[in-house]
Amino acid sequence: MVDTADFPLIGAPALRAREAARVLRTLPTAAKDAALLAMADALGERAAEVLAANAADVAAATAAGTPAAMVDRLRLDEARLAGVADALRALVALPDPVGDVVRGSTLPNGLTLRQVRVPLGVVGMVYEARPNVTVDAAGLCVKSGNAALLRGSASAHGTNTALVAVLGEAGEKAGLPAGSIALLSADRASVAELLRARGLVDVVIPRGGASLIQRVVTEARVPVIETGVGNCHVYVDASADAAMAEAVVLNSKTHRVSVCNSAETLLVHRDVAFLPRLLTALTDAGVTLHGDAAARAAVPGVLPATDEDWATEYLAMDMAVRVVDDLDQALEHIRTWGSGHSEAVVADSARAIADFTAGVDAAAVLVNASTRFTDGGEFGFGAEIGISTQKLHARGPLGLPELTSTTYVVTGAGHVRS
Repeated sequence: MVDTADFPLIGAPALRAREAARVLRTLPTAAKDAALLAMADALGERAAEVLAANAADVAAATAAGTPAAMVDRLRLDEARLAGVADALRALVALPDPVGDVVRGSTLPNGLTLRQVRVPLGVVGMVYEARPNVTVDAAGLCVKSGNAALLRGSASAHGTNTALVAVLGEAGEKAGLPAGSIALLSADRASVAELLRARGLVDVVIPRGGASLIQRVVTEARVPVIETGVGNCHVYVDASADAAMAEAVVLNSKTHRVSVCNSAETLLVHRDVAFLPRLLTALTDAGVTLHGDAAARAAVPGVLPATDEDWATEYLAMDMAVRVVDDLDQALEHIRTWGSGHSEAVVADSARAIADFTAGVDAAAVLVNASTRFTDGGEFGFGAEIGISTQKLHARGPLGLPELTSTTYVVTGAGHVRS
């Protein structure tokens, strides 16, 4: 039995979540879907309340000198909030993973064996800035039969408080048990408590910058599903079509720079004749380039790149550029500096595509497509809880099945083992 006196900040909500999880794991799909729809509707009905809280958070962050990219991640408006609500509605259309039979067989002795998906239990989330994560995490946990303990950043605490109040009240009115969704204290000590709350919390998922993720991974006594930073690359092969390469690179870099699937480094084969056109297109779009000698020779105004540039997740309108001798050198660069998130190749050569996809080690590999497609919604999973860059227990966008474990159900007819 866990002594909650050791967890003064999270003990009470964690106990409530544990009780809620026992009910959530047995709720039928229809009940969970009804709650999700009620939560989505409530976000629309109480939008003014949420947006007022968000405006206060944004004003405080701006006054504190928070970088523009981070303020953008924090900001909600009517359209963004409506999109967040729609993500909850989209979950209703997705299959409920709970109860799915992963595999099954009849053993030679007559026993039937089924491996069945079950909820993880109590899911703790530690994340930064983006308040949409609050709603995504809550919705995914409800649909997959888990209770959610949410610890967002202090900068978004007002917004998250309003969101959880709306979601929690609507969910309970629709039949969810009390404590299914809880926001933890913004006190820094609450993270430390969550990470060592083994017996109260079944898994912790971090989502944010490198320092946050590293802290969770190194300090946690609770099992962790590690989501990673996005030092993503686009490699343009010698066989690439110029127009396609320009479209993919520009979208990968500029579509939304403050997210983890935005490309940070461009690798270009030395034989690509349209390198000046490609780099000019980036600078015309407002991107500051940091390049090696060959990139600097191709167009004026490229800043010298250092090892820090190869390692940096800019989350801004900056991009590192390196000209490589061949595909193997591109793969070696990615092995050295990549984060295992998303890597893209633009090529017409089937051999180059096959060699790249086989040789790169990443959660997602994109062929002639923007890195921005690494996303649970784009993959058809609904809202994601994060993108895992580890190899156990799940990798890539974490959708509903990734928020379950499995139980083996063994059925006999009085079988005993001799």
